[in-house]
Amino acid sequence: MSQTRTYSGGCHCGAVRFEAELDLDEPAGECNCSLCTKRNATTMIVKPDAYRVTAGNDAITEYSWRPDGIRFAFCRRCGVALHSRGDIPALGGKYASVNVNTLDDLDPATLKVVHWDGRHDNWQAGPRDRRWPLGA
Repeated sequence: MSQTRTYSGGCHCGAVRFEAELDLDEPAGECNCSLCTKRNATTMIVKPDAYRVTAGNDAITEYSWRPDGIRFAFCRRCGVALHSRGDIPALGGKYASVNVNTLDDLDPATLKVVHWDGRHDNWQAGPRDRRWPLGA
């Protein structure tokens, strides 16, 4: 039976710490858009209040290139991608997207992961359970 619980995580250098309420029985997502590919993030989307920075807020910096205002946060010291925040009606409005690779004591190989074709802005196709074709 799936269950949401609170997990702790942080960046590589330890400057930023956070808590997130997640159900790790649900699939995490990977996207092949130009930014997500380079960040190598595996994410889970939660409501904003289910993600809390508990230490090091001053070590976080943000980046955005999209007109929809998604803000991608990372540690200014070690560069680790931590989360993003945005407001997209198709995702239920305001959200936080947690990089589950930054959770403490999590083996990423244990996660169910689905893949999104952001490279081609093909969101309506939905998630796929296999890697997108190389060169696609």
